[in-house]
Amino acid sequence: MTIRLFKPCVGSEELEAVRGVFERSWLGLGERVEQFENAWCEHLGCSKSVAVNSATAALHLSLSLFRFPVGKKVLVPSMTFAASANAALYNRLEPLFIDSDDHTLGLDLEDLDRKYTKDCVAVIPVHYAGHPVQMNELVSWARHRNLKIIEDCAHTSGSTYLDVPLGRWGDLGCFSFEEKKIMTTGDGGMISGDDEDLMAPLKAKRWVGIDKDNWKRAAEYTEKNADARHWYYEINLLGYKYNMNDLAACIGLCQLQKLSFFFESRRSLIKRYLQNLGHSDRFKPLVPYEPDSYNYQMFGLRCDRRDELMIFLKNSGIATGCHYTPLHMQPLYKVYTGYCPFIEREQARCITLPLYPDLEIQEVDYICDRIHDFYK
Repeated sequence: MTIRLFKPCVGSEELEAVRGVFERSWLGLGERVEQFENAWCEHLGCSKSVAVNSATAALHLSLSLFRFPVGKKVLVPSMTFAASANAALYNRLEPLFIDSDDHTLGLDLEDLDRKYTKDCVAVIPVHYAGHPVQMNELVSWARHRNLKIIEDCAHTSGSTYLDVPLGRWGDLGCFSFEEKKIMTTGDGGMISGDDEDLMAPLKAKRWVGIDKDNWKRAAEYTEKNADARHWYYEINLLGYKYNMNDLAACIGLCQLQKLSFFFESRRSLIKRYLQNLGHSDRFKPLVPYEPDSYNYQMFGLRCDRRDELMIFLKNSGIATGCHYTPLHMQPLYKVYTGYCPFIEREQARCITLPLYPDLEIQEVDYICDRIHDFYK
């Protein structure tokens, strides 16, 4: 038996959608992107969404909108992917790393308060593995200090916390549709929010600073209106090549329709893991999973002899991973403030196990049996 760690769940619907894009012969930034943005707004209940080619781009552009002075600090969890901290560096700001809560592995709000200084301008909470940060407490704390909140929702889609969708708590919400995520466009991301004035520059910023979508100009090439001036555009700001394309967007439209199915599949699989693994003094769940409430991207454990277990499972045909090596321990970021003693110790106990909608219940049983065999 060979079991992958992550696997996108795509089928005939996505294939037909891609075929339609091929038949239109418009593969780049086009109408499908706008349709996906509108569908995402309806799904999230927000006023505006802008699709980009990654969550990394989403975080970068979101932070850029505030035009913070060079050298100011952004509060970022250490236990996250590099994109959360790189967004600060791209904007000539400094990441300030925050330790993890020992229960949820999300931001430790006490460490956040300890490390805050008046040089801090924003905070990027990450819903680690899909388990929500205590956003009600974080928002109250951040607003009192006039900090902007960019919600990193790379590990979640379709979850609510205290009846508010994750991604709607902060000034902006950033989502990932990379192939390992809950829903995918291959690669892709989304920026969502309600402040349309704040978000107004985003479409130019994602398209090399050009103020008019290329596909809209192309539609005017042969218009009979002699005054169309279809060739005219302006560049008023520094932009990036961060746009989503119609191929990705048409997949996203299909995936969005399947989101409730993905939620139910992941819920069943996580419940099976928890049922099979039970209680042990050798391991425990990575986060306090509540599969009836939240849509999780990752399932994992905190365990003794982690590295040996990973090799054992590998030799049993089971892929595993480590998410993540804390950023404050990485060479690139060691010059920045943020000693995080809890997660520095705990990260060596964290293992990510296979989770995706196509995973079979009997495969979960096999994984759990092999874990029990290892500890016997």
